[in-house]
Amino acid sequence: MASDVLRTLLHPFEVQALPLPAKGARTLFLGAEPGFRPPQGFDTTLHLVQGFRPSFRVLQSAGFAVEPRPSGVGYAGTLVLAGRHRGQNELRVAEALERTAPEGLIVVAGGKDDGIASLRKAAENHVVLDGYLPKYHGGVFWFRGPSDIQAAAALRANNPSSLVEGRFRTAPGMFSFEKIDVGSKLLTETLPSDLGGQVADFCAGWGYLSAEIVGRFPSVTGIDLYEADFESLEAAKVNVGAEKAELGFFWIDLTAEPVERRYDVIVMNPPFHRSRAAEPKIGAAIIRTAAKALRPGGRLFMVANRQLPYEATLASAFASHSELANDGKFKVLTAAIR
Repeated sequence: MASDVLRTLLHPFEVQALPLPAKGARTLFLGAEPGFRPPQGFDTTLHLVQGFRPSFRVLQSAGFAVEPRPSGVGYAGTLVLAGRHRGQNELRVAEALERTAPEGLIVVAGGKDDGIASLRKAAENHVVLDGYLPKYHGGVFWFRGPSDIQAAAALRANNPSSLVEGRFRTAPGMFSFEKIDVGSKLLTETLPSDLGGQVADFCAGWGYLSAEIVGRFPSVTGIDLYEADFESLEAAKVNVGAEKAELGFFWIDLTAEPVERRYDVIVMNPPFHRSRAAEPKIGAAIIRTAAKALRPGGRLFMVANRQLPYEATLASAFASHSELANDGKFKVLTAAIR
């Protein structure tokens, strides 16, 4: 079923405020989401972009041509679906400007709660909008691609990549892209001194945990990073030095795709929501995946918000578990396989 924001995106075509794309024309779709169903007569050749692995897999299974990063230029039109991150939204509009042919149609939609009004204002600072419609608790605006890329350059300049603590490259839209996550830092401070062997970092993000482990634990012989967000994993490839341990990088949905390798230690800071509401079942599914990926005697170390009820899942999936630290907001849990 299409979300409200997807319905908002297609609304101008459905009410004929915008003409349908020419048959066979190439259309780029940035931020494509599951549930996307083009309206009747929308016979363009679609190129979907989605870097979040679970959504990517659903779109791929639905038969769409989808990739984690955009490629190519000169698209006749571009659809942009805005999300919750202001900087990422502005960068998507910049991407659309760079990849759409001059005078090509660019259509941008988002929810009211996700800041579509501020995104519209940011776009208006650089391009002339041709139209706007509010619908389904959101809004959609559109404009024609300019003949130069000055607007795109300005939007990118407003949203540069970050250098966290002078060493970690991040970008808007990544988890904790402006500073080191407090929970992840607590986990690194709690890890035991005998950590070693083959390690996996589940939900690795842009690589903070792995970089700390590689730098602090000489007995670690290798570390594999597993992450669902494509751009975060690409950043981790830069952020984690390979001089002290062998590294592996896996773009994967840990709630649904199997882990083929086996490990002595798994560390993780699992997500607990995909929308605004807490979804502990995501972390619970990843805990179960971790239990299957550990060798006999293997150990799990994880951090979570204090109120999340992961202990029951740990009890069912592991031989033993305990709490190692609690700062009032976050708790560090450990569990062991027989």
